Formats: sequence, C-alpha cells, structure tokens
Amino acid sequence: MSVTPRTAREGDLLPSVTFGPVTRKTLALYAGASGDHNPIHIDLDFARAAGMDDVFAHGMLSMAQLGRVATDWAGIDRLRGLSSRFTALTPVGATVTCEGRVAERFEKDGAPMLRIALTATIDDGTQTLRGEALISAA
Repeated sequence: MSVTPRTAREGDLLPSVTFGPVTRKTLALYAGASGDHNPIHIDLDFARAAGMDDVFAHGMLSMAQLGRVATDWAGIDRLRGLSSRFTALTPVGATVTCEGRVAERFEKDGAPMLRIALTATIDDGTQTLRGEALISAA
C-alpha cells in the first residue's frame, strides 16, 4: 500500500522528481514562460561580465519542481504553503533530483497537517535548494 497524506507518518519518503539535464534552451523557454528575463540566466556574455563561467538556471525553475514533489503526491488542493531557500547555483548541464520527506505530522486549528522537508540536489551531490511544503492531511 502506498503512503497517502492521510496515512503518512514522520520519516515517510515522497516520490522524487528528476529533471534535466538543464540546457540553454530550457533556460530560454523558462525565461519566456515565467517572464524572468534576467540576463544572468540566458546571456553568456553578461554572465561572464558578472564573474560567472556560464549562465545558470533560475532558482524558481528548481523551486517549481520542489512544488511538484508535494503536489504530485498530495494534489494541489492539499497544498497550504511552499517555501525554499536557494543554497547553490544549478549549472547548465546539471540534472536535478527533488525529494521530499514527511518531517512532522501536527494539528493546526484542529486539522491534521504535514510538514514536508524538500531538497533539490544536482548530479554532483550539491544541494541547490532546501525548503518545505505544508500539506493538509485531512
């Protein structure tokens, strides 16, 4: 039997989401879809002038995948909050694995809730994001 929000307990793992490798095309498409045209993500000359070796992925691209870990598992209707902290850059060519683990089961205003610890890690082992989702377990 698979774990659901109603049956989840602390320590249970959610199905992971993997995407990539991140390409320049991915970054250009994300810039167009999101409206985030910051040249540090799409213009190599600009990135080099800023002291970077190359462009790098938008942090929100990976954060969206963290959100998918929670919503693919629980459904968008159960999501009550999503937050993250960017801890490292995601370079072009990286493959990103996003994972979630039930960190806490608690009650809020009499309703059962889950705090899901989320992480995004690139293929060299670098953690690029960490965060949490709040999920209704009702």
